[in-house]
Amino acid sequence: MILAVEPTLADFGKDPLWITIVKALMLFVFLLLGVMFFVWYERKLISWMQNRIGPDRAGKFGLLQSIADAIKMGLKEDLFPNTVDKVLYLLAPVIMVVPAFLAFSITPFAGMVNLFGVQTPLQLVDLPVAVLFMLAMGAISVYGVVLAGWSSRSPYALLGGLRSAAQVVSYEIAMGLSFVGVFLFAGTLSTSEIVKAQAAGGEFLGIPMPSWYVVLLLPSFLIFVICGFGEAARIPFDLPEGEGELVGGFQTEYSSSLKFALIMMGEYLHTFTASAMAVTLFLGGWRAPWPISLWDGANEGWWGLLWFFIKFVLVFSFVVWVRASLPRVRYDQLMSLGWKVLIPLNLAWIMLVATVRAIMYVRDPSSGFEGSMAVVLTIAAVVVVGALAIWARFDTVNQRRKEAERAEVAAEFEELDREPTAGGFPVPPLDLPHYHGVQHKEVPSGTN
Repeated sequence: MILAVEPTLADFGKDPLWITIVKALMLFVFLLLGVMFFVWYERKLISWMQNRIGPDRAGKFGLLQSIADAIKMGLKEDLFPNTVDKVLYLLAPVIMVVPAFLAFSITPFAGMVNLFGVQTPLQLVDLPVAVLFMLAMGAISVYGVVLAGWSSRSPYALLGGLRSAAQVVSYEIAMGLSFVGVFLFAGTLSTSEIVKAQAAGGEFLGIPMPSWYVVLLLPSFLIFVICGFGEAARIPFDLPEGEGELVGGFQTEYSSSLKFALIMMGEYLHTFTASAMAVTLFLGGWRAPWPISLWDGANEGWWGLLWFFIKFVLVFSFVVWVRASLPRVRYDQLMSLGWKVLIPLNLAWIMLVATVRAIMYVRDPSSGFEGSMAVVLTIAAVVVVGALAIWARFDTVNQRRKEAERAEVAAEFEELDREPTAGGFPVPPLDLPHYHGVQHKEVPSGTN
């Protein structure tokens, strides 16, 4: 029997209760084993990049190393510092993990499959606002980080929690804006419908458009990738736990016990969620890549799970590659990138995408707006001129600021030239021989 490939929103909510429980258990086991496997995979991949061996003692190729670490952390003594708020101290790691599991529930792994004789989509749940649900779960998990820092009663942990809150606020906005282009072209916020919209491309002014949004909406994809690193607190944006200045950040007071294991699991699950959303929204989801897609049965049944997993591993490998290649940035650089670069760039790109979509809608004979092309072009011209004017204004302001800074620095140097001690540091006269502030006396020749 050939199963229907394309699940829709109408296909959800009709499964028997036991099928829903089976899919939830499958998702839980996949994420639990995935964390252990990808911890080993990340360590092996980084060791290969750095010409090291990596884990190789526990099991063949070190495959059991993650299991050994999990058992060790589960059996270690659970310590409580004297000053912590015990309720929030215990609750914070749970708040970090549970929303990450829920965010993964909207990910489509394949189309319609035959699961124990029941035809069902290989996706736990889908919603008309599924992507917004994912963003909400990512924002809720930040409460776990903030509470972990606050309940520890440690200045380093508190600073790490505050950093995480400020970081997520800035990068959550930019990430949400990067999805707007996808929503405009797909016409929906449902993850299964977005994957369906990437099945076939359209046309713009007679030019065929690609089906995957990574090509059609490349700036949105690049912004999403950058925001994904900030959202998941991965290098180069792992400032909430910057060892160089915060010891361990929000997790400073958590010993290597089960609570620490939950924190690490939560961070990995957020990386998984970001990778899965990149695959779903921009890389065609569970659909087979070209030229495999030319095969008629490439997207039927359980084959979609294979294509999804391959794309997922490739995206995760890119995350590991960045970690092994780039250093951690300064915190002010992180915040400046989010607020001063990514958000304005996103807004300008959204205006351009909205204009293109309006032109496509007007040229569609079924829309009934064939005569409004002049209006759309006028609006597009106004948008372009307005964007250029705003850019010129900001460029002028930046030039004036840089000129003022140069003039201030030049004035300081002029003042130092006139008075060597103007900078607050006493400088010895240049006409006297000095060494470490002590004047040398002439020593007669022939004496020791």
